[in-house]
Amino acid sequence: MKVFKKWYLYVVLITVLLSVKDENYLIDIAPAIRNVSTTQKVVALTFDDGPLNTSTPVILGVLQEKKVKATFFVVGERVKKFPSLVQQEVNEEHEIGNHTYDHPWLTKLNDRLIIEELEKTENEISKVVPTPTLFRPPGGKYNDNTIKLARSRGYNTILWSIDTEDWRSPPVGQIVNTVLNNVKPGSIILLHDGKYPSPTAESLEYIIDNLRARGYEFVTVSELLQYYEGGR
Repeated sequence: MKVFKKWYLYVVLITVLLSVKDENYLIDIAPAIRNVSTTQKVVALTFDDGPLNTSTPVILGVLQEKKVKATFFVVGERVKKFPSLVQQEVNEEHEIGNHTYDHPWLTKLNDRLIIEELEKTENEISKVVPTPTLFRPPGGKYNDNTIKLARSRGYNTILWSIDTEDWRSPPVGQIVNTVLNNVKPGSIILLHDGKYPSPTAESLEYIIDNLRARGYEFVTVSELLQYYEGGR
């Protein structure tokens, strides 16, 4: 009888462990997520610093034409100016993330100011769409305290594995080649919709077409986390 009980408890324990979602495990072991370990040919396109009434609509048009979903890390003060663009992003099945209110280096701020940056952005976003669960620190600048404060508000911190540096306005070909030369399954690609004029929209068309030709699919960051295959 004792042997049976031990065996039963062992089976229950294994069942519980297997029931834990892989993406939750990834979040636990990686304070800031740069990519997802997977063999599936999936990538996430992400856009920072918007919305902006000149560049964001053009990018949304490309994504809609190509039937691609993306994740937009929005700046609170711009959400306040252009709330309808955030609503459009969600209506078109894109994902929203918090990118602070006015884009400061968070590592230079105290706890109160960091929380204020997150909270003010949440307040603006929640006026038009649900409060997000993803956060990206401006410039990718963070430390342990930044992660802790973001988690205290329910955020997972998302960085990137491919930086196109499109905000510098390099040639379209350079942006495209940066992606094509570095992409792999589980990549998170950093682009921007917060600057105008910009080569981003034109580059985006080539990026999507070329990656699709290689067999890649495009998903939001939250969807990408579900493809995690790393070992425990």
